[in-house]
Amino acid sequence: MQLFNNKDNKLTPIDRVSFKLERNIQDLVEANIETIFDYQFVSSELSIGDFRLDTLAFDKQNNSFVIIEYKKGHSYSVVDQGYSYLSIMLNNKAEFILEYNERNEDTLKRTDVDWSSSKVIFIAPSSNTYQKNSINFKDVPFELWEIKQFEKGLVLLEQYIAASSESIQKISSADNSSVISKVSTEIKPMSEEDHVNILDDSKKTLWGALKERIENYPETSFFISKSYISWKKNNKTVCFIHFRKNEFRVDISRGKMNVDKIKSKGFFTLDDPKKIAYDGSWTWKSGETGHSYKIPFKKESDLDYVMFLLEQKYNSID
Repeated sequence: MQLFNNKDNKLTPIDRVSFKLERNIQDLVEANIETIFDYQFVSSELSIGDFRLDTLAFDKQNNSFVIIEYKKGHSYSVVDQGYSYLSIMLNNKAEFILEYNERNEDTLKRTDVDWSSSKVIFIAPSSNTYQKNSINFKDVPFELWEIKQFEKGLVLLEQYIAASSESIQKISSADNSSVISKVSTEIKPMSEEDHVNILDDSKKTLWGALKERIENYPETSFFISKSYISWKKNNKTVCFIHFRKNEFRVDISRGKMNVDKIKSKGFFTLDDPKKIAYDGSWTWKSGETGHSYKIPFKKESDLDYVMFLLEQKYNSID
């Protein structure tokens, strides 16, 4: 991807600048991990057995650990290294929880963690065809990101999205003793299909219509978790879409409120003249409360109004 500077309608190429070391990539990501991924940083260079993990993070939305690995070249196997790290995690759960508890004011118990949502993220300046093909399955617990830096302090991060509907279970099914098989018994990434199959036919139509409208917005992506599919703009969440057999609901996060009832920066307020959205809230161990708007979506004739509400949140995101 070539970037240009536009001055007086004349484009000047912005040159790419190489990362000298993997550590340069690591330092940049760790310093901005909440901005990039909305994860909580836990620790750097964590040694477990014979392995050293570059970055350990925690995904509070999914209550799961995330391992981040940085690469400068192409001489690595996503599948081999990824499943090895996840196997180490599953066999050393107590050590991961201890690492979190020693680094944070709040604490975790083993039952607080959704181990089935664990994943590994690989970040490199580029990825080859072999590496991209190796994660071209609907259910691999890995993400492949490319990071590039340019003159003028510009940085580009882009995720490679697998397009295949095939399952990696077909590869491992013949050998129940393989690392892939063992990890897959506990870690089960959700797919869009898994969520949609819960719905009855009328609700599937609603999802199709909503998704088609959302995809028309620039800088849009979808994030699939165990509990929902979220619409993201520049990796910031616009809404959470919940799939139930008899309910199809869209939630918009408003923000947080601390124990003194002080609202977080940018606490969101919706203009809802029809008053179809209702309030939702929850409390974390710290005493902070989270707040959201819950929007029922029952028939396709409601689509224009639902999009009117969602667009307000979309436009509030830089």
